[in-house]
Amino acid sequence: MKWLPKGYGGERRSAEEVKKEGWREQGLLVISPTDPRLTWPERELVRQLGEKLYGRPQPAGCTPAKAGAR
Repeated sequence: MKWLPKGYGGERRSAEEVKKEGWREQGLLVISPTDPRLTWPERELVRQLGEKLYGRPQPAGCTPAKAGAR
């Protein structure tokens, strides 16, 4: 049995649909640096832009609180 709260019915959109809509309607771009559709230079550009704007990604299993303790 599926139970959905009032106003939350319908089909759930895929992550790709949300990303596509975000780009087309809001000009927001969501890209994974590991997306296999990208060439190596494109993935490297995405990684460099991410680091420039937001810093290096946290190592796996490391929370921001733990990272600051180092």
